[in-house]
Amino acid sequence: MAQKETQQPMKVEFSEAAKKEFQEILKRYPDKRSATLPTLHLAQREFGYISRDVMEYVSNLLDLTVGEVMDTTSFYTMFKLKPTGKYHIQVCRTLSCALRGAREIYEHLEAKLGIHEGEVTPDGKFSLMKVECLGSCGTAPVVQINDDYYEGLTIEKLDEILDNLE
Repeated sequence: MAQKETQQPMKVEFSEAAKKEFQEILKRYPDKRSATLPTLHLAQREFGYISRDVMEYVSNLLDLTVGEVMDTTSFYTMFKLKPTGKYHIQVCRTLSCALRGAREIYEHLEAKLGIHEGEVTPDGKFSLMKVECLGSCGTAPVVQINDDYYEGLTIEKLDEILDNLE
């Protein structure tokens, strides 16, 4: 009878440069808990996304429970909970964007990229997700690609943006 393989947890540890940056972050806050968001940003830059192992590592660094870290990462859309494409596309789906064509933008992206929410293109170039408010209601519809906002979009403008990404 074959033995069942058990997946070992990934060894997660900041690089020396990230450890120094983490120490600098801690100096700016009155307690470790207050450093949660910048520490998670650092972890995401360091590891690419916030896996369960990364959540455990951050919780140990900040003397928090894994649940507290998980609550934070699941609340904020800027934290990636699984690997994403080189260009991570987030389409706002809240009321202002919905009224100004976000659904059509999203459906166009699905068809153009051949992926659905939470998926990555086979070449690893794009990932796609719907998100709650990106905070730019006056310029709807809004799409965020990595850290950049693209506002007042049309399908034509969006295609031009995508075609110019390397």
